[in-house]
Amino acid sequence: MEAGPQPVPVRPGSPDEATLELARRVLRIEAQAVGALADRLDHRFDTALELLLSCRGRVIVTGMGKSGIIARKLAATLSSTGTPSYFIHPAEAVHGDLGAIQPSDVVIIISQSGETPEILRLLETIRRLGARLIALTGVLPSTLGEASDATLDCGVSTEACPLNLAPTASTTAALALGDALAMALLVSRGFREEDFAHLHPGGQLGKRLLRVERLMHRGTELPTVTPLANDKDVIATIGSGGFGMACVVDDDGRLAGIITDGDLRRHLAGAAGLTGKRARDLMTDNPVTIGPTTLAVEALNRMESRRITSLIVVDDDRHPLGVIHLHDLWRTELF
Repeated sequence: MEAGPQPVPVRPGSPDEATLELARRVLRIEAQAVGALADRLDHRFDTALELLLSCRGRVIVTGMGKSGIIARKLAATLSSTGTPSYFIHPAEAVHGDLGAIQPSDVVIIISQSGETPEILRLLETIRRLGARLIALTGVLPSTLGEASDATLDCGVSTEACPLNLAPTASTTAALALGDALAMALLVSRGFREEDFAHLHPGGQLGKRLLRVERLMHRGTELPTVTPLANDKDVIATIGSGGFGMACVVDDDGRLAGIITDGDLRRHLAGAAGLTGKRARDLMTDNPVTIGPTTLAVEALNRMESRRITSLIVVDDDRHPLGVIHLHDLWRTELF
């Protein structure tokens, strides 16, 4: 029976210095490639931004090979920040997927050379349809560059590949330039934190941007008593609410105070007990409250710092709108 392949022995100690230096060189070249883009931005970037802002259809992003991977990422970034966008493969586009492109669309094409054959076959159809075209290319006078409505320069002097062959610095530059375009578009559209949360309801970032009003219990779920409610009514309300507290609301519907399980225990321990007492005698004045548009993470911070488990959500006139419990925030996995 023949022995199988033997594992390559691992040499203990630090990596070879030549390997580390190669890695450092790659990082420096790619960092320099991205840094150089900033000095080359000009009116063409503004033109590209205006095309995207005025787009009445969708933004279609395409590219071949490694540029296609960058194009997929750009489409995902645009979609997640409020600009409907999707990727099409250029080779598949000429076999039927071109039907996805409409005259109201804007097409972003990423090609370092600007002469990629699969890309060039798309140009005639895009122009015939009347869709607008933005190019991210390293060669401005290329066929793609000259056919575009806005051409952005993402050229690099050298690749980070030691052979100067594998797309490395060029794809990093295209990625960064695409991000710059997407972020400028985000600001121009007035995209806000809450918009991001709506588009990322299942993600950790979206959960951190949730507003209290999305999580609070409202309506009949809000345990309330009047200042004149007797001790039995207070106990029953707190017990049925499930939050360990009840809001005391005056005749004008404003929050007058809060009664918690802790308040009841303290009065029970006193000489007079609870007998004959009203909600106004048991409540704590000026309880900690929070506004409905406050971030959920801020509500969590307040609860932790105050060592409390519930917050009453009120409007500007201190009318109770709801209540948020610590368990509600735990269920959103904010930790």
